[in-house]
Amino acid sequence: MRVVGIDPGLRNLGWGVIDVQGVRITHVANGICTSDGKADLASRLLSLHTQLSSVFATYAPDSAAVEQTFVNKDGAGTLKLGQARGVAMLVPAQAGLDVGEYSPNKVKKTVVGVGHADKGQVAHMVKMQLPGVVLAGPDAADALAIAICHAHHAQSAGHLAKAVKQAEKRVAM
Repeated sequence: MRVVGIDPGLRNLGWGVIDVQGVRITHVANGICTSDGKADLASRLLSLHTQLSSVFATYAPDSAAVEQTFVNKDGAGTLKLGQARGVAMLVPAQAGLDVGEYSPNKVKKTVVGVGHADKGQVAHMVKMQLPGVVLAGPDAADALAIAICHAHHAQSAGHLAKAVKQAEKRVAM
């Protein structure tokens, strides 16, 4: 399974692609889609959409995950982030993929073991889980962490579904 993780942002939208085979996770690529802060909002969103669509065309992921937006004190900033998040969810949907959504705390808890880890700790643990990875920046590290989180939770969901099917077979006998 090829998983893309997306860390939404209007100025910097991080992305990271991993391959998952059983319990083995390998790094494929990571990067940052950027938009010109001086351009109008519509142009910035279009630029992010074009760049992220190119990532999907290049790496053809099977599954996608996006970090959920948290509401902060700056309402206007939260709205703009929400619009960038809309792009981050639209591109996988256009590719026919379901999109997993994870809170920042869930991602950190899955990857670092602590829900309130800082960006440095997240980057360190991503490097530990993906030896040799060269991170394009903190946003790309966060995106890889989102992909890793999704891979772990998708595997858990798959194991649960498999166990339920096995139990149903036993009961039917």
